[in-house]
Amino acid sequence: MTMPLLSGELRVVTAGAEPLGEALDAQAVPRIRVDWRPPMPGTGDDLARVLADPRRAEANEVAVGRLVSARPRLVTVRPAREALDLPPGTFLHAGPPITWERASGPMRGALVGAALLEGLAGDPEEAGRLLAAGRVRLEPCHRHRTVGPMAGVVSPSMWMLEVHDAEHGGTAFCSLNEGLGKVLRYGAYGPEVLRRLTWMGEVLGPVLRAALELTGPLDLGALIAQALQMGDELHNRNRAATSLLVRELAAAIVDAAPGRAAEVLRFVHGNDHFFLNAGMAACKVSADAARDVPGSTVVVAMARNGTDFGIQVSGLGDRWFTGPAGVPDGLYLGAYGPADANPDIGDSTITETAGLGGFAMAAAPAIVRFVGGDVPDAMRATRSMYEITLAEHPAYRIPVLGFRGTPVGVDVALVARTGLLPAVNTGIAGRVAGTGQVGAGLVSPPASAFTTALTAAAEAAGPGGGPER
Repeated sequence: MTMPLLSGELRVVTAGAEPLGEALDAQAVPRIRVDWRPPMPGTGDDLARVLADPRRAEANEVAVGRLVSARPRLVTVRPAREALDLPPGTFLHAGPPITWERASGPMRGALVGAALLEGLAGDPEEAGRLLAAGRVRLEPCHRHRTVGPMAGVVSPSMWMLEVHDAEHGGTAFCSLNEGLGKVLRYGAYGPEVLRRLTWMGEVLGPVLRAALELTGPLDLGALIAQALQMGDELHNRNRAATSLLVRELAAAIVDAAPGRAAEVLRFVHGNDHFFLNAGMAACKVSADAARDVPGSTVVVAMARNGTDFGIQVSGLGDRWFTGPAGVPDGLYLGAYGPADANPDIGDSTITETAGLGGFAMAAAPAIVRFVGGDVPDAMRATRSMYEITLAEHPAYRIPVLGFRGTPVGVDVALVARTGLLPAVNTGIAGRVAGTGQVGAGLVSPPASAFTTALTAAAEAAGPGGGPER
């Protein structure tokens, strides 16, 4: 299309068709470049109803305001049976609800390992039969104010990080991080995995609890803000955040357990991802503050169980909107390749939900060496997320973008309107139970999770854009 200027000169407006625009540039024809994309197919009517809902603007402002004003504090560490009132024979898992029959290899492997850890079975075969018979109750972590990385399996004896929101009063939990390689969260359940988990329950958890009793609550929001300015994005790169956490706790660990301090600090020192789980709980308690605002289209959870990817939306209660989990595209360890990869898995997309991880990759140029791509890709990923979010985080800032706040507050309406999907970086689990981690990379969520959520929001808005009575 063309438009007149005040001088009478005409300029061409181009949208999308870059070959045409480049041809105009070659002819020195003045043009105005507009970055426009059509809405996702079939979403027009739902978008119109949602955008016409008179509640939406204020509801979204309230929801995002709660999310970014949360003040997460790490207060203690305690067993899941105590923290979550988790009874014997009940396991939590990452992502939307799932049954043993639909569970992927790494999810099954982690559940088998948990059954062995809890003494419910004597060997993997017996554990598999127990789980297949439905004699273990499976529930999503999110149902219990909890998040778990990768398979996210939580059993009663596992120790949990407990995070309180000092602003809104919420609480969230996450298990302790085992490290990388052959670990339970990637579906491994060999003797070395069980020995490590037993040590974490007998030594690591109690020592951390004793140390936190000496230090008092730790301000996780402040640590996240500092780590972003030190090169982390707080999902797949947590090296700075882990170092900051150790700095806060080291002296107290020595004072609280001098006989165990060396082994605890050595374990944490050898695990650059140790902070991830604390950061996930911080993001969970922040996102939960934005829940249950009628009319809000803000996403408050994104999670995967290795089979399904699901989201929850502030104004739509605890309902999950799901689609098939995709296989990440990334870098593989050793001789592993895409054929060895399981579809995306884990609750760690709670970091992206709160404006970190893939949304903050511009803050972490080194992350591309772990997940693939290059530095310009990381910059583009972050910049594109401003188009589907409603705010910039006031505390989580990115130096290379002029200390602009990270994009936060994913809006299902904006996702449908732009066709842009959330940027997610992730570890890659082997598809065969017991394999462990095989790589790391980037993955796109299924569009259907967002379009079905949009339809539900449209139905809640009513035929005229207002709530049905």
